[in-house]
Amino acid sequence: MNLDRTHDVSARSWLASANHPASDFPLQNLPYAIFRRKKSAEQFRGGIALGDRVIDLAALVREQCLDGLAMQAARACSQASLNTFFSMGSQAWRALRLAVFTLFEASVAGAPGVADRHVLERCLVEQTDVEYSLPASIGDYTDFYTSIDHARNIVKLLRPDASLSPNFQWMPVAYHGRVSSIGLSGEQVRRPLGQRLVAGRGTPELAACERLDYELELGIFIGVGNSRGEPISINQAEEHVFGLCLLNDWSARDIQMWESTPLGPFLAKNFATTISPWIVTMDALAPFRHEWTRPADQPQPLPYLDAPANQREGGLDIQLEVWLESERQRTSEAPATRLSRTSFRHQYWSVAQMVAHHAVGGCNLRSGDLLGSGTISGPTAAEAGALIELTVGGRTPVALGNGETRGFLEDGDTVVMKGWCERTGFARIGFGENRGKVIPARVVS
Repeated sequence: MNLDRTHDVSARSWLASANHPASDFPLQNLPYAIFRRKKSAEQFRGGIALGDRVIDLAALVREQCLDGLAMQAARACSQASLNTFFSMGSQAWRALRLAVFTLFEASVAGAPGVADRHVLERCLVEQTDVEYSLPASIGDYTDFYTSIDHARNIVKLLRPDASLSPNFQWMPVAYHGRVSSIGLSGEQVRRPLGQRLVAGRGTPELAACERLDYELELGIFIGVGNSRGEPISINQAEEHVFGLCLLNDWSARDIQMWESTPLGPFLAKNFATTISPWIVTMDALAPFRHEWTRPADQPQPLPYLDAPANQREGGLDIQLEVWLESERQRTSEAPATRLSRTSFRHQYWSVAQMVAHHAVGGCNLRSGDLLGSGTISGPTAAEAGALIELTVGGRTPVALGNGETRGFLEDGDTVVMKGWCERTGFARIGFGENRGKVIPARVVS
């Protein structure tokens, strides 16, 4: 699992906010984002979250706080996207992680050869004072469909007499998504228009979506790509992955129902995908791995999707929640409502299997490409990753605790996704949050 001293639960930072037990960003996490100070003309550049601050990597370079490969990596992070840094590979990623960990670790601060603490303080920016940009220039986006619980629930809702597609248990199913509509946490998501077929009618209509939904997913950022025509072995797949973020695959269910046959979703999915600003690295996630297994009575993966390492530690136990804040809750300062909680450990296919399958036909993945994990749902009703499951297609709306209910999202609703990992003997790490607010559709003239 590549555990080293950066995973030591006893390690503390001289930055007090990083040691708070509820912080998403302790010294053992060190996730990456692209940021600048709010309302400034500064260039966007790479930063690392620590407690309630952002470590400005361009400032670390300017102050000569690093050397060797770590300095080269930090220089790459000083650009307006992380693509060049991604392409440097795991040796550079780990060199910078270890160097930053050492600079901000309390036990070594001020030691010979370590940058002066006052110099390092000049390299910190309060998170409340920054704004973010997309962390990478995303060339391609692929959205997978890898939760068997979600797939079974959807089949029951849409085609009660049908069964799970036979290919689902043999390969990670996916479709090619739309890059241009990927946005960042905090964005406003306009209710989309599209064709839909109202029950009992023979002619479709163009109208605003009435069954707007979210999908709880993880985003998987490709670090190092592969050459066109060259597959990626499952044993090497995770060396091509830099890290994970939270992802909301907004979905227009009524439009999706009409347009999905025979080629799958189009307008129902291409209007918005929202990701969180922070990317948690695969190195930070190493302590939260678990075995990946398949029940003996179910199809076993073909050889190119199977490996002892994947069976031993291919799974990731990432806890995930979805919250909804209505306009009424916001204006009355009432708390948001938690809709569901689940774990990525339930996913039917692993990250390594998604990458290996994506490239097996010769597809060339590139640094900065984004993969969506597919909706993350667990085996119980409370673990559903989308409203269509939670509300049984809108027939049993969820209560928000203030007299309001929701079958699907309404204008003014804000969807908030959260994620974290915790395990005895290791520090809790988090992903921050991913939020998006629904605004009304544009009127068609």
